[in-house]
Amino acid sequence: MTLSKKRIVVKVGTSTITNDQGHVDLRNLDHLCRALAGVENLGYDLVLVSSGAIAVGAGKMRLAQKPKEIRMKQAAAAVGQTELMHLYDKFFGEYGRMVGQILLDNGDITDPVRSENLKNTFDALLENHIIPIVNENDSVSHTEIESEKKLFSDNDMLSAVVAVFCKASKLIIFSDIDGLYDGNPKENPDAKVISRVEEITEELKSLASGSGSNRGTGGMITKLEAAELATSRGIDVLVTNGKNPEKLYDIIEKKKVGTLFVAKEGHKKE
Repeated sequence: MTLSKKRIVVKVGTSTITNDQGHVDLRNLDHLCRALAGVENLGYDLVLVSSGAIAVGAGKMRLAQKPKEIRMKQAAAAVGQTELMHLYDKFFGEYGRMVGQILLDNGDITDPVRSENLKNTFDALLENHIIPIVNENDSVSHTEIESEKKLFSDNDMLSAVVAVFCKASKLIIFSDIDGLYDGNPKENPDAKVISRVEEITEELKSLASGSGSNRGTGGMITKLEAAELATSRGIDVLVTNGKNPEKLYDIIEKKKVGTLFVAKEGHKKE
């Protein structure tokens, strides 16, 4: 598989775009869009995979907590997705960038005809310097919320699938922690971030269990699973803290940021 050196997928979790009260973190969202627009302006193709529709929708609907019923989750997703796209359109517009919405379910990737149409859509958007904003189609596909048979177990895996599908050379996952630690930072104040991972082992997976925010669906273990898929297809994966989106520039300049999961060799990049 030939990958594009200039094509990057960035995934932001719910914890990155909302605050501790569950409301949209407008300041951080603004910083994220500014950094992404700046990197795109350097000549990179950017695809943004964004979580947060259900959480944002629940906030806008003034629900006391994140809904548990599937139908309420779907309603919250429908409300939240329009709000998210409105905000992304507004903030990216401030920095001279257009965005397009792509909502996916399993069949869009696995069905040959739909997959070809999806590829054409991505290519057309990127050729016209429009940033695709991708999320699961939660408002109509309950399998993407609850089913064990779904292709995307969460948006970490979705971002890896999108990175492979788009032939990106790099996947950047913005999380609520600085990277993969050599211990549990909540229990051990001396735990340090592992800056480089060549091989994802069972030992690393045991280190990753139990982390994550109560506003999102994934933790560090889902990021390892996503990294496992992407690195096996020649894509570098970097996990770092989404509260500092300006680190995108450091990542582009190959400075040490967060945890880098190194791509397996054997894939051409051009």
